[in-house]
Amino acid sequence: MSTDAAGSPGFGSVRAAGAGFAASQRFSRPSQLDPALIDHMSGGLDPQQLSDMSHATAEALLDRVHHSADPDVVRRTLNLVETEGVDLVAELWSRSDADTLPGTLWRLYMLRTWMRRNDSTLSRIWRAGEPVDDVASAVAGIDEAPTADDIARTADSILSGAFTGDFAMALDRASAFCQIIAEALAEQAKGGAATGAASVAGAGAARGETNDANGANDPRAIMKNARALHNTAKDFHTAAHLWRDGALY
Repeated sequence: MSTDAAGSPGFGSVRAAGAGFAASQRFSRPSQLDPALIDHMSGGLDPQQLSDMSHATAEALLDRVHHSADPDVVRRTLNLVETEGVDLVAELWSRSDADTLPGTLWRLYMLRTWMRRNDSTLSRIWRAGEPVDDVASAVAGIDEAPTADDIARTADSILSGAFTGDFAMALDRASAFCQIIAEALAEQAKGGAATGAASVAGAGAARGETNDANGANDPRAIMKNARALHNTAKDFHTAAHLWRDGALY
């Protein structure tokens, strides 16, 4: 079922590129975090302590789920945002660079949230763009005109694959998806396509922005979204290479 909402709080683009998948909404505290971490956070931490903690929590979560045979652990991790909240994790991870493990995991979570909240819009953009890069479409896991449900399932499979399968491949899939949507938006901006309003609403919401009706078909706004998603795709692509080289920390 579609959860599309052009005016919903955004979870969008990459900060390091000028627009990251950064949440503007606050969440409840995740119950699985060590109470000592909560105490430290409430008392304040210096930047180095925060950086050390961000890396430690990201590595611990990835390692725990990757080595777990319990499907419930995977399910809870996948639905962390919806069921338990990530405000403390956001405090740690959302400030991390895109070429780090915590920064990459944060962007994967925000990508999933954005895709699920804008599944109908993204399916329309994909179909309107008619991706010509069959390889990228196959990598993303969508090789034909997707429905909103297809987009939602892809969002889930990318994130779950990061924890239970090949981490680099999950990042490749995330990169391919963002790049295809970016190219579709760029084509709309150049051609003044009628789907422009939907594209700006969907991609704009991903960056925590709202769009009024007067600017919805502005080619400059659509192209801005395309550039942001292109940069996001590059970040995921770089992270995949770093992971394969054993250099993503």
